[in-house]
Amino acid sequence: MITTWPAPAKLNLFLYITGRRPDGYHNLQTLFQFLDYGDTLEITPDSSGKITLLTPLDGVPDEENLIVRAAQALRTFAAARGTLPAQAGASIALEKLLPMGGGLGGGSSDAATVLVALNHLWQTGLSVAELAAIGIKLGADVPVFIGGHAAFAEGVGELLQPAEPAEKWYLVAHPGVSIATPDLFRDPDLTRDSPIRTLDELLQRPFHNDCESVARKRFRKVDELLSWLLEYAPSRLTGTGACVFAEFDTESDARQVLELAPKWICGFVARGLNLSPLQRTLSGLKAST
Repeated sequence: MITTWPAPAKLNLFLYITGRRPDGYHNLQTLFQFLDYGDTLEITPDSSGKITLLTPLDGVPDEENLIVRAAQALRTFAAARGTLPAQAGASIALEKLLPMGGGLGGGSSDAATVLVALNHLWQTGLSVAELAAIGIKLGADVPVFIGGHAAFAEGVGELLQPAEPAEKWYLVAHPGVSIATPDLFRDPDLTRDSPIRTLDELLQRPFHNDCESVARKRFRKVDELLSWLLEYAPSRLTGTGACVFAEFDTESDARQVLELAPKWICGFVARGLNLSPLQRTLSGLKAST
């Protein structure tokens, strides 16, 4: 039985770096919201005892692919709990829309979808908290995708508080470059001392991304794209980039600006969602069984 699962994009509506930890990682405050746009995974549970990725990514060995790693991590955890037969396996096909290194959470979202979907399909019975504990080892953003609700995140992104930001329309654009997160976090010009504030305080302030100035300095195309978008609407970098987004009150306003985009800009229009499409899919499947 083939099942189809969404792996939605996310935006960081704001991102503040509040300090550097002794282990080299950075503490942050950020606001995650999902988009009604993203990758799609077709997952077929079987009794092969193997995880088969039908659509390998160029340049990414299967053993390093977050999709395969997530499935194997769930298998290992559930088998140790005695809630998974040894022969449980799956074939997975990915329709990839989200760019790698774009700051939209594509890899983390794919991993989260695999964990949520196989937990349901294999009937392993793990809780959201248990899935998140597996997910955080795969990537800092994986737990928010597993939780499935817009969230205010602190720490390295693992401390989540549900949030209800306005569900606006966004023009999301990619400048044609890929940004490696470690490179930005190593940059000496990165702001690392933003004051720690409550979510209520942050929601009353203009939203900002502390990584944006470094991304604009290091990548001319990011700077050019943001300069262009800012002529039409409030615009920011998402995550550590390279994608940027502009916010609009209506879909038509966003699409009108996208139609004006220079040819070198690749973009799409999507609605911000506080409830993830993944959770909607899971709820629908549970309701039908």
